[in-house]
Amino acid sequence: MYGIQSRRDLALELQAQIPILRPSIHARRANLTVKFQDIYGFLVEGNVDDVNVLNEVREKVRQQGRVWWALEASKGANWYLQTHASSTLKASLKFSALGNAITLKRLIRKGIPPVLRPKVWFSLSGAAKKKSTVPESYYDDLIKAVDGKATPATRQIDHDLPRTFPGHQWLDTEEGQGALRRVLVAYSFRDSDVGYCQGLNYVAALLLLVMKTEEDAFWMLAVLLENVLVNDCYTTNLSGCHVEQRVFKDLLIKNCPRIAAHLDTLEFDVSLVATEWFLCLFSKSLPSETTLRVWDVLFYEGAKVLFHAALAIFKMKEEELVLVQQVGDVIDIIQKTTHHLFDPDELLTVAFDKIGSMTTTNISKQRKKQEPAVMAELDQRLKRLNSLNEDDK
Repeated sequence: MYGIQSRRDLALELQAQIPILRPSIHARRANLTVKFQDIYGFLVEGNVDDVNVLNEVREKVRQQGRVWWALEASKGANWYLQTHASSTLKASLKFSALGNAITLKRLIRKGIPPVLRPKVWFSLSGAAKKKSTVPESYYDDLIKAVDGKATPATRQIDHDLPRTFPGHQWLDTEEGQGALRRVLVAYSFRDSDVGYCQGLNYVAALLLLVMKTEEDAFWMLAVLLENVLVNDCYTTNLSGCHVEQRVFKDLLIKNCPRIAAHLDTLEFDVSLVATEWFLCLFSKSLPSETTLRVWDVLFYEGAKVLFHAALAIFKMKEEELVLVQQVGDVIDIIQKTTHHLFDPDELLTVAFDKIGSMTTTNISKQRKKQEPAVMAELDQRLKRLNSLNEDDK
C-alpha cells in the first residue's frame, strides 16, 4: 500500500483519498463518540463535532488542491523551485488566476495538498540536493552494509518498533515495521553521534507514510536532523532539546505573560508537555493532518514553526489555563486541546497571527544564550551520576 505509487491523475487521487465522513444518524442524535481512519491510516476517535470539523477541513484541502493544480498547469510542474531559488521572484510573483499576490510562503502556510507533499517536501527541504551529493546506490548500499549488525541503537530500535503507532493499518505490520526499521537503522549508522533516540521512530514513521518510499523517507530524515532542526536535539544527552525547552520557556514569558506567570505560581514546568512536542515534532500529540501542516512550514521556513505551534497551543487556552489550580488540570487541558485540533487552520492562525513575530536569527541568539547553562546543568548531572556509581562499588 505504501510502496512506490503508479502515476495517476492527481486530482482524482486527491478526491479518492479524502472521503466525506458520515457518522450514523444514531451517533448524530446521541452525540456519541465515533471512530474512523484518516487518509494516513490512523484510527481517529472523536465526537460528531470533530467529524464535522474534519469534513470542513477536507473541503479546504480540495480547494487548496485546485490552487496548486492551477499553478502546475500555468507555471509548470516545478514552479515552486523557481520561486524558492530567487528571493526577487518570490517577492514579486503574482498568481493572476487567484486575484491576489500570494507568495510561496503564504501558500505553504495554507497547506500543501497530500498528493503533492512528497515531491514538494523533497525539493524545498533540501533533501533532493542532499541525495544528489552521493552515489545513486547510497541508500541500498548502506542497507546492505548494516544488515545483521547489532548495536545499542539497533537494539533500542527493535524495542520501540511495536510501540510506534500501534494499531496502524500498515505500520503495525511486518512490512511496515521492516521498512521503518531499515530507515532508522540506516540513519543510525550514517550519523553515529545521533545513532538513535526515542522520538525518531514516530518522526520516521510519519515520513514513511507521506513519502511512500523508504529511500525518500531516509533522506527527509537526514535533512531534518542535519539541516532543519537544532544540532544535538537527538544526541545522547539531548542537549539541543534542553536548549529548545529553555528558549520555549522564555518565549512563553514574552508572548503569553499571563499564562507563564500563573504556571509559575503552580510550579508547573512546561517541558512536561513540550519536550514530547519538540522530540516527536507533534506527531504523537496532534492529529496527522494538523501535524503535517506544521511540517509543511517546518520544511520550508525552519524550526521556528515549532515554537509558533507550541505557543499557539497555550495561547488558545489562555482563559482556561489562568483559572486552574492544579498541575494535573493544566496537563488535562493541553492534552484535550491537542487531541481535538482537527482543523489545522485553527492552530496555525493563532500561531502566525496572534503570536509575536520570531526570526530564525533571534531564536539562534536565544539558543546561544541558553547553551552554557544547559551544558553546566548536564555536566552537574553527569558528576552526580558518576559519584553515585562510585558509591555503589
